[in-house]
Amino acid sequence: MNSERLHLGGVERARYYLPTAICFYLATLCLVLTFTSTFLRTLQNAVAVTAAGLFGLLLSAGLGFVFWQAQRRDLSFTLLRTTADAPSNFAAVRAAALRAGWRILREDAPRRLDAQTPSAILDVGERVTVQFRDSDVLVASICDPSIGFSLVGRRKCAEHRELVRRTVDA
Repeated sequence: MNSERLHLGGVERARYYLPTAICFYLATLCLVLTFTSTFLRTLQNAVAVTAAGLFGLLLSAGLGFVFWQAQRRDLSFTLLRTTADAPSNFAAVRAAALRAGWRILREDAPRRLDAQTPSAILDVGERVTVQFRDSDVLVASICDPSIGFSLVGRRKCAEHRELVRRTVDA
């Protein structure tokens, strides 16, 4: 595993981190609700609202943190060591991507290849980024944010990384 991460920009970054942002927004609302409960007249209502606010705060912040950790892990590149040089690896991965039906978004031969996988009508598809450095290949695949962090989406991303690994090992 490599410590480098895929960097998203602009709208793509906002779309990818939206679930995390929503969770932290909800946590902020729960914090405000807890603060507001101090102004209630009856102690019983104040305790009930405070308890509900704290429960919501912990749940929302916890879920947001879990999403954020998963997103950061998915953005990390997986390092693959090969015996071939960068141009050979690039050509092999590009050919495999086209055979798999991936749409090439960015091509910087022989250093980088960004692709989008096939998708359904309303989905964007997973994003796969492959970088080539001498004989090393770095691959990252992130789920389509419209699918969310489902097991199906995570499995598809793992399959895309495995396709690249098999391609450069063969």
